[in-house]
Amino acid sequence: MDTETAPSTTRRRRKKSMVWEHFTVEVVSNGCTRACCKLCKQTFAYSNGSKVAGTSHLKRHIALGSYTSDPPKKRYRTSGFVNVFDQEESYLYLAKMIIVHEYPLHMVENPAFVSFVQSLQPRFKMVDVNAMEGEVLSVYHKEKQNLMQIFGTMPGRISLTIGLWTTSQTLGYICVSGQYVDSDWKLHRRMLNFMLVSSPHSENALSEAISVSLSEWNMKTKLFTITLDNNCSSHDIYSSNLRDYLSNKNTLMLNGQLFVVRCYANILNVVAQDVIASIHGIVYNIRESVKFVKASPAREEKFAEIALQIGIPGRKALSLDVTTLWNTTYLMMEAALEYKEAFTFLETCDDNYNEAPSADDWKKVEVVCTFLRLLYDSANTIMTTIEQTANIFFQEAWKVQLELANGTLSEDTVVSSIAKEMHEKFDKYWKDCSLVLAISVVMDPRFKMKLVEFSFAKIYGEDSASYIKVVNDNIHELYLEYVSQPLQLMPAYVDQGEANHMNGNDNNPPATPNSTGDGLLDFDVYLSEMAVNQSTKSELDQYLEESLVPRIQGFDILNWWKLNNLKYPTLSKMVRDALAIPVSMVGTGCSIFGSGTGSRVLDDYRSSLCPETVEALFCAKDWLQYLPTMTEPSSTAIVKLEF
Repeated sequence: MDTETAPSTTRRRRKKSMVWEHFTVEVVSNGCTRACCKLCKQTFAYSNGSKVAGTSHLKRHIALGSYTSDPPKKRYRTSGFVNVFDQEESYLYLAKMIIVHEYPLHMVENPAFVSFVQSLQPRFKMVDVNAMEGEVLSVYHKEKQNLMQIFGTMPGRISLTIGLWTTSQTLGYICVSGQYVDSDWKLHRRMLNFMLVSSPHSENALSEAISVSLSEWNMKTKLFTITLDNNCSSHDIYSSNLRDYLSNKNTLMLNGQLFVVRCYANILNVVAQDVIASIHGIVYNIRESVKFVKASPAREEKFAEIALQIGIPGRKALSLDVTTLWNTTYLMMEAALEYKEAFTFLETCDDNYNEAPSADDWKKVEVVCTFLRLLYDSANTIMTTIEQTANIFFQEAWKVQLELANGTLSEDTVVSSIAKEMHEKFDKYWKDCSLVLAISVVMDPRFKMKLVEFSFAKIYGEDSASYIKVVNDNIHELYLEYVSQPLQLMPAYVDQGEANHMNGNDNNPPATPNSTGDGLLDFDVYLSEMAVNQSTKSELDQYLEESLVPRIQGFDILNWWKLNNLKYPTLSKMVRDALAIPVSMVGTGCSIFGSGTGSRVLDDYRSSLCPETVEALFCAKDWLQYLPTMTEPSSTAIVKLEF
């Protein structure tokens, strides 16, 4: 505890504590003194004449906010801790809180919230809705400028995702996000725009939105691919305005063959939801059966006795589904399937229950669950992958394609009919996207062309060679397009492990070969000419011919290419763009099952806001989540009290 000599009428000792900038000492009687707060005039015991009370209780009073805010702002340090109140900084944090947690702007005028804030800091002056809206826009513009600077140094191209949002009105919004790999070989996805369009499903709506976004972010020449959900039509993307615009800028690689990518998560949802809908009557009976059993503990106990009597292991517990999440419907059917005999028996001994599916119904459920397991496992594999680079999707997609195709050939009519229904939809996705998926997996040093050759042989049989050739030819053609582009100077890769050196100016490559000053400049020119004329293997061919990297758990493909960037300077540019293709629009940490197949709907409150504010709220929320200050509190925002 801090102790100080009480003031004397004959000799005053200089008080060093910071508290005396906010307190004065007043003599009361009999030599006793009290400390009086300059702001609130409250007094505290200080000295009774013979004993000094100290200053710790005065510091606590300051920490609670009862001290002057007159400028200039001052920082007061107590035992190494910082105690600062900043009105503008508090506005900023309040705006960020509203953005990140999707609170309504008018919460700043809610009396209960205002009272709560005042109890924490009486000096904070609450703003109105209009002022907070301005603060939100300020956060948006500041973070946008930061992102613009990052994009300015982006070494490769960017791939876009396009999503549609509708409102209760006839208006809609188009959400544009960009995915890229940075100079440190880290994968990033950022929302770029959330734009209002009068007719989101019109022919030119997507074209105009993409064109505006590319211009606004100075990426006219950096577009690689566009990923769509199943609400967007390829015809919209290929509309003449956008197509001609991009073609004139020479931004489409492989003549646009990779331009449009369909969302893998959405095709899984479409196929799963459609096959469940095809047996909706049976699903209804199963749902009602589960409801009946779980309606009371007595029924659950009776059902358990029946299962035990029949000899059902009962490894799975009955569960009800959420109708909008097909994975829960699948799990409900799979668990019920184990108890099918118990449901049949229950119907014979309980007159109140008459929802048991028939034997044929259970047969259909069994087949549907077999195929749904493929989609369910594939979705879970994607969701549990931290870095969703494009290479991980080929292995999932080709297995689904193969199993569904084999199912269509089954002699069992129930199996073949259900498989045909599912395969018809997934096969269209496979035909549209197998090339981009294959190119991406070839860039995985654990597989290269070998997995393509293996899987295509199983899918296409005797015709596989022609399909494999298409992939191989397109990879080489794409590589040549990158060869024709200027390459930044970088240290030469020396396979023998020798040191790498950068010669000359990074921005101005030497016009003549480097010479050691030994008078053999002509000899250096001769060697350069020989190297040019000599037929050597390209980086791509060298990469493909080298042995595969072992398939170890936790393999980091981006880190592998980071380490081999110098060895394959041109190929790595192509790989950077290929791996950044967002094959799924559902980001890491989000549920594929909940992504749905219809347009997402903007709630009535946000629909009532002006479009600029809606865009600011959506984009800023996306950007702020990646800032360290949103996960680690600022040191100036924490007040630690000394006791």
